Amino acid sequence: MAVREKFEYELHSAQEQLITLSTMAIDALDKSMKALIAHDIDKALQVIDNDANINRLEEELNDQVILLIAKQSPVATDLRRLIVTIKVASDMERVGDYAVNIAKETIRIGQQDLLEPINKIQRMHELATSMLRQGIDALIEEDVEKAKEIADLDDEVDDLYGEAIRLLFQHSAKEPEQLSQVTQLAFVCRYMERSADYATNIAEQLFYLVRGRHYDLNK
Repeated sequence: MAVREKFEYELHSAQEQLITLSTMAIDALDKSMKALIAHDIDKALQVIDNDANINRLEEELNDQVILLIAKQSPVATDLRRLIVTIKVASDMERVGDYAVNIAKETIRIGQQDLLEPINKIQRMHELATSMLRQGIDALIEEDVEKAKEIADLDDEVDDLYGEAIRLLFQHSAKEPEQLSQVTQLAFVCRYMERSADYATNIAEQLFYLVRGRHYDLNK
């Protein structure tokens, strides 16, 4: 196999691993929210147990890309593509961690009836998972236009986050006995908001890949 062909093969392999890692992380985020809504402790525990697989895959992908850079000494777009792969893999691993955190909050809440802002948290979850999937699709397809749409969705998530936190504070003032769940749901809100931010990070990485410079899409 020629040097360039071997590089292309190994690059494609790394990208396939990134897709697998991303799918696992997004699925974990999805499962953690379903566990919260259904008060499903067993499902929450599955999310926690499966996180080790996400962590291991991220480490393997990181090692693979570093070795590829060391062996092939890529430049320009090829080098940026590999750097972006490492950064996005790290972001998706963090999304998996947020899924674990939500699963832990689910266990703490147990069978308590969920407070009113849960509808806004569910909407945040729908947007965040959609943004993450769109971000990975845009990255693989190198579709800048698709990436631009993510920043607009992030604004909606931020608005929902503010509204949910405001409602939770109102609950804590009116019903102090609910303070524990208010705190736990506030953390869930934060984890969802941060997951959406990582989708925006992925979009920014795509701009760096395609255009060779960094853009801040949150401005």
